[in-house]
Amino acid sequence: MNKILVNKLCDALTKGKIDDVVGYLSSEVFYHNLPYEPIIGRSGVKKFLGPFVESRHGGMESIEYHHCVAEGDTVMNARSEKWRHKDTAVVLPVAGVFKIDNNLICEWWDYWDSATLQPLLDAI
Repeated sequence: MNKILVNKLCDALTKGKIDDVVGYLSSEVFYHNLPYEPIIGRSGVKKFLGPFVESRHGGMESIEYHHCVAEGDTVMNARSEKWRHKDTAVVLPVAGVFKIDNNLICEWWDYWDSATLQPLLDAI
């Protein structure tokens, strides 16, 4: 069931509603979206991801899952996220690690290459 929870979180990123995204997180979630600094707490994640998720000019359009491993309270996935801002789109390969406690994600690490995302960041 933890795999389903993680997939729901990732899928929510494509819907454009940050409140739905953070609803899958514990109030004191540890979020490390490398290469950025870690964020502690649901409100910090909302503040950081909100502009990307709720952009009027784009956001994450789709997600494709390649691999997923779930054991106990830990889920790891490899996925491709398609992000867009106006006319600029990138496909970002991501490896994620999630830890679950009480049916909420309490730890979340995403590993990706910043050079791949740079054209999108430049467009923003």
